[in-house]
Amino acid sequence: MSETNDQKEQIKKVAKLRANIEKKIAELEAELDEQRTLLTLIDSTLVKQSFKRAEIQKPSPAKRAQQAAPKPYKPAPVTPQRKGTPLKTITGDVLAELFSENDGLHIVFPADKNFDINTPPFTSFFVERVLAKMHEKDKEDITAGKLDPDKVLSFDIKQEGNIMKEILIKNIRSTRVREIKSSMRWTLEKMYERMKQQK
Repeated sequence: MSETNDQKEQIKKVAKLRANIEKKIAELEAELDEQRTLLTLIDSTLVKQSFKRAEIQKPSPAKRAQQAAPKPYKPAPVTPQRKGTPLKTITGDVLAELFSENDGLHIVFPADKNFDINTPPFTSFFVERVLAKMHEKDKEDITAGKLDPDKVLSFDIKQEGNIMKEILIKNIRSTRVREIKSSMRWTLEKMYERMKQQK
């Protein structure tokens, strides 16, 4: 009789454990749905903003770079001890490797990702709306005496033909690091989606 009671008690415990697990799974799924909804809203906002481009009277930094004589691509030296932060898609595809260097950022693209500099929204959003805007704001701060001239944000896109290999961004203010990283991730995800659609 006692053995039967023990079995019943054990079944009750297992059933309770199963109910707790099901409840936890439901909570996690609900949280995941919220995060996906939030991500969709953010993407939608960024897409809308990327198409509201102000008129640029002078050539954009990307166009000036393209008009310059092409230089042969030489990889920037990467110290073996450095550990980068990978930018990945939701499915785990590595889009780029980020290396923090003092007040700069070194973005290296994988050999199997042929990101064309002309693929939207790289120039229209990441270059013109993020980096170029920060550069212009720094120049305004220099004029106003709020920033040293040698602290202005600058960037260099290294490429082979139209294929981007690396981006070097210097003089990043600490308050801008998160924005640059998240903007880079979003831009590369959209470029990668376009690349897969074109295959």
